Amino acid sequence: MTIEALDHFNIVTADLDRAEAFYRDLLGLESRPAPPPLTLDMARWMHDREGRAIVHLNSLHCPRMFDRDMSPRATGALHHIALRCAGHEAMVERLDRMGIAYDGNEVSAIGLRQLFVTDPEGVVLELNFFAD
Repeated sequence: MTIEALDHFNIVTADLDRAEAFYRDLLGLESRPAPPPLTLDMARWMHDREGRAIVHLNSLHCPRMFDRDMSPRATGALHHIALRCAGHEAMVERLDRMGIAYDGNEVSAIGLRQLFVTDPEGVVLELNFFAD
C-alpha cells in the first residue's frame, strides 16, 4: 500500500452557507453538491481547480459512518490543515479586503511564505506559498 496524496478534509458546521462562502470566497474553491443520498441541506463539497473535492462540508444532521464528539475541545491532536497555494500577494489582498485576520511567517531556508487563517468553525488553515 502507498499513500498517493491527502484526499480531503471534512468540516462539520452548524452553518453550511457560511462555511461554503468562506471556502469559496477566500480560497476560490467551487462548491458542488455532494453525491446522493446527501442533499444540499446536508453537505457541500468544495472542489479545487482540478475538480478534486478537497473540502467536505457537512451539516450537524448529516449522516456519518463514524461519529465522535465534535466540540471545539475534542479535535484530538489535529492542530491545522496545510494547503499548498500560489499567489501570496493576491491572498494577502483578499484577506485584507474580506477583513479576515491572519498571521504570516517565512521559512527562508526553503523559500516558503505562510499565512495562517481560521475558518468559521475554528479550524486553522496554513496556506503555504513556495517561491511565490
